[in-house]
Amino acid sequence: MTLNIDPVYVAVDDAFAGANIATLVADLALMVGIFFLGRGVARASEYQPRAVRIALGRTVLAVALVGVVFAFSLIDRGGTTTSFMLDLGAQPAAAAYSIIQFGYDGVVVAVMAVVAARQTAQSRGMQRLPSTLLLVGSLSGVALAATVLVMDVAHVAGNVGLMSTVSTIYGPLFLSTFLFLCLGLAGQPGVRWALARSRERRTHELVRQLTPTWRRAAQIRPGISQGDLAGLPLEDSEAQLHRQVVEIRDAAIDPRVCFKLNKQERVMVDDAEAHLLGQDPTEGRKPVPLAGESREAR
Repeated sequence: MTLNIDPVYVAVDDAFAGANIATLVADLALMVGIFFLGRGVARASEYQPRAVRIALGRTVLAVALVGVVFAFSLIDRGGTTTSFMLDLGAQPAAAAYSIIQFGYDGVVVAVMAVVAARQTAQSRGMQRLPSTLLLVGSLSGVALAATVLVMDVAHVAGNVGLMSTVSTIYGPLFLSTFLFLCLGLAGQPGVRWALARSRERRTHELVRQLTPTWRRAAQIRPGISQGDLAGLPLEDSEAQLHRQVVEIRDAAIDPRVCFKLNKQERVMVDDAEAHLLGQDPTEGRKPVPLAGESREAR
């Protein structure tokens, strides 16, 4: 991508004797990069049918790389040019070079689109955002590859009008492809961080809400922890909440003491337990009865 910057490209190509070798280096690097990107996205999903494994396999990559190098060797390249396909695309060898490259890239991003679509369908809430962005980027990549193939064929056929018309959408598609792919990939750790922070805040809030009930249970049940939660690190809020829930439930079933929860306290304990189990108490979850309680008592 850096070699798309004209001054950088010219400087690098000069180091290769000015035969546009920098174009080949950049395109081969991009193909290999997309290969690893596609495999990384696919491995993040359990959905890996045989067609996906073949498309993202080393054999297909090797064939595409060899084809690109062979086609490039047949191009009459002349001196350094910063508009490689525009100047040389009328040559069948140059068209074959571009078609092989973008054909391979299109196949890989198409596979990524299938995987991203499946992840989007299986996700919920904020977790859908990264896969949705990745899906948009992949679909843009497929459209970009198709656009380039049309431009290549039109150029070789001498249909400059069609090539010029189609080229108007090349820039927007190129930008949207890399923008949404980057946002989708960066969104994965971003969403995980946001969800972790949200869960941490919710855990602290549940600990605060349950503390009075837990202290009351600690005062009347022999053997239960006394005083406070100093035995656990202050930052270990998940462990604190788990300890509170367990000890409150233990107090409720201990026949030696008379410890009862009112309706609000039962709801808080149920919510805390659902939170620890990764459940959403707002989605119609039936409260878990306290051991020893009858349905009538609830």
